[in-house]
Amino acid sequence: MRMRRRLTRLLIVTGLPGTGKTTLARLLAGRWCAPLLGKDLIKERLFDRLGAPDAAASQRLSDASFAIQFAVTGELVAAGVSAVLEGNFRPEHAGQVLELARPVTCAQVLCWVDESERMRRLRARASDPARHAGHRDAELARSGASGAAYLSIPGERFLFGGTQAPDWPALLERLDGWWNDGQ
Repeated sequence: MRMRRRLTRLLIVTGLPGTGKTTLARLLAGRWCAPLLGKDLIKERLFDRLGAPDAAASQRLSDASFAIQFAVTGELVAAGVSAVLEGNFRPEHAGQVLELARPVTCAQVLCWVDESERMRRLRARASDPARHAGHRDAELARSGASGAAYLSIPGERFLFGGTQAPDWPALLERLDGWWNDGQ
Protein backbone atom coordinates (compact mmCIF):
# COMPACT_ATOMS: atom_id res chain seq x y z
CA MET A 1 0.00 0.00 0.00
CA ARG A 2 1.43 3.34 -1.03
CA MET A 3 0.93 6.26 1.35
CA ARG A 4 0.02 9.68 0.08
CA ARG A 5 2.82 12.14 0.79
CA ARG A 6 1.93 15.50 2.27
CA LEU A 7 3.03 18.63 0.48
CA THR A 8 6.27 19.94 1.92
CA ARG A 9 5.93 23.42 3.38
CA LEU A 10 8.59 25.92 4.38
CA LEU A 11 7.55 28.92 6.45
CA ILE A 12 10.15 31.67 6.85
CA VAL A 13 9.64 33.95 9.87
CA THR A 14 11.78 37.07 9.55
CA GLY A 15 12.14 40.60 10.85
CA LEU A 16 14.47 42.75 12.91
CA PRO A 17 15.65 41.63 16.37
CA GLY A 18 12.98 42.21 19.01
CA THR A 19 9.93 41.98 16.73
CA GLY A 20 8.47 38.68 18.02
CA LYS A 21 9.92 36.24 15.46
CA THR A 22 10.92 33.54 17.93
CA THR A 23 7.66 33.73 19.88
CA LEU A 24 5.58 33.39 16.73
CA ALA A 25 7.78 30.69 15.17
CA ARG A 26 7.67 28.55 18.34
CA LEU A 27 3.92 28.87 18.52
CA LEU A 28 3.49 27.84 14.86
CA ALA A 29 5.97 24.97 14.98
CA GLY A 30 4.22 23.57 18.03
CA ARG A 31 0.79 24.10 16.51
CA TRP A 32 1.79 22.25 13.34
CA CYS A 33 4.10 19.65 14.96
CA ALA A 34 6.85 20.88 12.65
CA PRO A 35 10.55 21.28 13.31
CA LEU A 36 11.68 24.81 14.11
CA LEU A 37 15.11 25.83 12.88
CA GLY A 38 15.87 29.14 14.58
CA LYS A 39 19.09 30.99 13.83
CA ASP A 40 19.58 31.99 17.48
CA LEU A 41 19.04 28.41 18.66
CA ILE A 42 22.16 27.51 16.70
CA LYS A 43 24.01 30.73 17.53
CA GLU A 44 23.53 30.21 21.28
CA ARG A 45 25.39 26.88 21.06
CA LEU A 46 28.18 28.50 19.06
CA PHE A 47 28.46 31.28 21.67
CA ASP A 48 28.78 28.63 24.39
CA ARG A 49 31.58 26.82 22.53
CA LEU A 50 33.41 29.63 20.76
CA GLY A 51 32.47 32.87 22.52
CA ALA A 52 32.05 36.21 20.78
CA PRO A 53 34.24 38.92 22.32
CA ASP A 54 33.23 41.62 19.84
CA ALA A 55 30.67 42.57 17.19
CA ALA A 56 32.78 41.09 14.37
CA ALA A 57 32.92 37.70 16.12
CA SER A 58 29.18 37.83 16.75
CA GLN A 59 28.59 38.53 13.06
CA ARG A 60 30.78 35.57 12.07
CA LEU A 61 28.77 33.32 14.38
CA SER A 62 25.54 34.66 12.85
CA ASP A 63 26.82 33.83 9.37
CA ALA A 64 27.85 30.34 10.53
CA SER A 65 24.45 29.87 12.18
CA PHE A 66 22.63 30.73 8.97
CA ALA A 67 24.87 28.31 7.01
CA ILE A 68 24.04 25.50 9.44
CA GLN A 69 20.36 26.42 9.40
CA PHE A 70 20.22 26.28 5.60
CA ALA A 71 22.13 22.97 5.46
CA VAL A 72 19.83 21.25 7.97
CA THR A 73 16.75 22.68 6.27
CA GLY A 74 17.98 21.35 2.93
CA GLU A 75 18.17 17.85 4.41
CA LEU A 76 14.66 18.15 5.88
CA VAL A 77 13.21 19.41 2.60
CA ALA A 78 14.96 16.59 0.69
CA ALA A 79 13.25 14.13 3.06
CA GLY A 80 9.86 15.78 2.49
CA VAL A 81 9.68 17.28 5.97
CA SER A 82 7.91 20.62 6.35
CA ALA A 83 9.62 23.13 8.65
CA VAL A 84 9.55 26.61 10.14
CA LEU A 85 12.70 28.74 9.70
CA GLU A 86 13.21 31.74 11.95
CA GLY A 87 15.85 34.44 11.85
CA ASN A 88 16.64 38.02 10.96
CA PHE A 89 17.24 37.08 7.34
CA ARG A 90 19.11 39.59 5.19
CA PRO A 91 18.70 40.27 1.46
CA GLU A 92 21.84 38.25 0.69
CA HIS A 93 20.09 35.14 2.11
CA ALA A 94 17.42 35.21 -0.59
CA GLY A 95 19.40 33.00 -2.99
CA GLN A 96 20.03 30.33 -0.36
CA VAL A 97 16.40 30.35 0.77
CA LEU A 98 15.26 30.25 -2.86
CA GLU A 99 17.28 27.06 -3.39
CA LEU A 100 15.53 25.50 -0.38
CA ALA A 101 12.12 26.76 -1.49
CA ARG A 102 12.22 25.51 -5.08
CA PRO A 103 10.90 22.01 -4.41
CA VAL A 104 8.39 23.11 -1.73
CA THR A 105 5.54 25.49 -1.04
CA CYS A 106 7.01 28.51 0.68
CA ALA A 107 5.63 31.52 2.55
CA GLN A 108 7.07 34.31 4.69
CA VAL A 109 5.95 36.12 7.79
CA LEU A 110 7.52 39.53 8.34
CA CYS A 111 7.40 40.46 12.02
CA TRP A 112 7.32 44.15 12.80
CA VAL A 113 6.68 46.37 15.82
CA ASP A 114 6.91 50.07 16.43
CA GLU A 115 10.57 51.07 16.85
CA SER A 116 10.09 52.37 20.41
CA GLU A 117 8.61 48.99 21.43
CA ARG A 118 11.42 47.14 19.68
CA MET A 119 14.02 49.21 21.53
CA ARG A 120 12.24 48.53 24.84
CA ARG A 121 12.36 44.78 24.13
CA LEU A 122 16.06 44.90 23.22
CA ARG A 123 16.90 46.78 26.43
CA ALA A 124 14.98 44.17 28.45
CA ARG A 125 16.83 41.36 26.68
CA ALA A 126 20.18 42.96 27.46
CA SER A 127 19.57 42.36 31.17
CA ASP A 128 18.09 38.86 30.74
CA PRO A 129 20.56 36.35 32.23
CA ALA A 130 19.10 33.57 30.03
CA ARG A 131 20.14 35.40 26.86
CA HIS A 132 23.77 35.23 25.81
CA ALA A 133 25.55 38.61 25.94
CA GLY A 134 27.11 37.83 22.57
CA HIS A 135 23.84 38.82 20.90
CA ARG A 136 24.83 42.39 21.74
CA ASP A 137 21.22 43.44 22.43
CA ALA A 138 22.33 46.50 24.43
CA GLU A 139 24.30 47.78 21.41
CA LEU A 140 21.34 47.14 19.13
CA ALA A 141 19.06 49.03 21.51
CA ARG A 142 21.37 52.05 21.37
CA SER A 143 21.95 52.01 17.63
CA GLY A 144 18.58 50.98 16.26
CA ALA A 145 18.24 49.40 12.84
CA SER A 146 16.17 49.63 9.74
CA GLY A 147 15.48 47.74 6.60
CA ALA A 148 13.38 44.74 7.62
CA ALA A 149 11.77 43.37 4.49
CA TYR A 150 10.50 40.22 2.91
CA LEU A 151 13.08 38.15 1.07
CA SER A 152 12.86 38.26 -2.72
CA ILE A 153 11.44 34.78 -3.13
CA PRO A 154 8.08 33.59 -4.45
CA GLY A 155 5.28 32.58 -2.13
CA GLU A 156 2.62 34.04 0.09
CA ARG A 157 3.47 36.87 2.46
CA PHE A 158 2.00 37.61 5.85
CA LEU A 159 2.62 40.64 8.09
CA PHE A 160 2.70 40.16 11.84
CA GLY A 161 2.58 43.22 14.04
CA GLY A 162 2.22 46.91 13.66
CA THR A 163 1.48 49.81 15.92
CA GLN A 164 -1.33 47.98 17.72
CA ALA A 165 -1.55 44.57 19.37
CA PRO A 166 -1.45 41.83 16.76
CA ASP A 167 -4.67 40.09 15.81
CA TRP A 168 -3.42 36.61 16.75
CA PRO A 169 -6.61 34.69 15.90
CA ALA A 170 -6.88 36.16 12.41
CA LEU A 171 -3.19 35.64 11.63
CA LEU A 172 -3.23 32.08 12.96
CA GLU A 173 -6.32 31.28 10.89
CA ARG A 174 -4.66 32.61 7.73
CA LEU A 175 -1.40 30.75 8.44
CA ASP A 176 -3.24 27.53 9.29
CA GLY A 177 -5.07 27.85 5.98
CA TRP A 178 -1.78 28.20 4.10
CA TRP A 179 -0.08 25.35 6.03
CA ASN A 180 -2.98 22.94 5.52
CA ASP A 181 -3.97 23.96 1.98
CA GLY A 182 -4.19 20.88 -0.21
CA GLN A 183 -3.38 18.47 2.63
